Amino acid sequence: MQQITVKLLHWYDSHHRILPWRISPREHLAGVKADPYRIWLSEIMLQQTTVEAVKPYFRAFTEKWPTVIDLAAASQDDVLRAWAGLGYYSRARNLKKCADIVCAKFGGRFPADVASLKSLPGIGDYTAAAIASIAFDLPIAVVDGNVERVITRLYGLATPLPFAKPEIRVRMQAITPGRRSGDFAQAMMDLGATICTPKRPACIVCPLNDNCEALRTTDPEFFPVKAPKKEKPVRVGAAFVAISNNGEVLLRSRTESGLLGGMAEVPTTDWTARLDGDTDIGAAPFPASWTPSGSITHVFTHFELRLKIYTARGLYKPTSPDGWWVKVENLAGEALPTVMKKAIATAIPDAFAKRRKEE
Repeated sequence: MQQITVKLLHWYDSHHRILPWRISPREHLAGVKADPYRIWLSEIMLQQTTVEAVKPYFRAFTEKWPTVIDLAAASQDDVLRAWAGLGYYSRARNLKKCADIVCAKFGGRFPADVASLKSLPGIGDYTAAAIASIAFDLPIAVVDGNVERVITRLYGLATPLPFAKPEIRVRMQAITPGRRSGDFAQAMMDLGATICTPKRPACIVCPLNDNCEALRTTDPEFFPVKAPKKEKPVRVGAAFVAISNNGEVLLRSRTESGLLGGMAEVPTTDWTARLDGDTDIGAAPFPASWTPSGSITHVFTHFELRLKIYTARGLYKPTSPDGWWVKVENLAGEALPTVMKKAIATAIPDAFAKRRKEE
């Protein structure tokens, strides 16, 4: 066990990834402490999202809100706008709730124990372990998808996921050192991300190839073994893109609870992850010359959504008790989830093009 730990830390010292939320091994060994706020923020953003996709969002967030106190002072609408495009919007709502509680209950400092961390909104077992290990150097097993892959190959674990998770955690805890546990956790993540990859792992340069049971006995690509995936259900609905005579689009807010809670949207029918919504033009939010404009498909974690898009143009901005009108060129500044951007772009193909050119 100690041999694996020493080898991996030695490899990490020279081959670690440079990430905007991370301190280097040299800095860590010199006594520099990781910022719990930056570790927390990065871990929440990285849930169900790639490192490359997260980097620009992380930089934008930390420039706008450099501390958890700054984030707590922000409005939820501003946080949702900054989050738009990252998906899984309950994370953004919990981000704001968590910042509020850290400031109100813990004086603007993240607690250093797992139990207190897990009491905060949006922080589960993995995120609590990651913050405790990386920010506070506590010897706690940190297990993400990369670590699962490395451990199952290292020990040749044939139990399918998710059933193998308890054993993976036990194995990871057994090799997690009492010192530099945060560096070790990040080393395991880096190994999985750069060498022990899902396909065509670079076993020849892996620092643990002499210890790898999968490489010794079979093909590492067989691991981790996964249980068959269930087919995602398909839900349907309709979205209505209303465009005024002076180039404004009608938006409204979704309810705070549930899928995409608190985000902006064009009017849609009442689809959910479990129920279909109306797809007919008769479900429009108000009378107008609605015309079919095509359809979109968007895949959520647990279901696939297919929306018919209807458009009405040249409107004299009928009053909407629960909505507001936004110039097309300002749409990119709204807290619109990707599915709604797709719906608008179907009706107005260049709706977000100007913002992309400016960036």
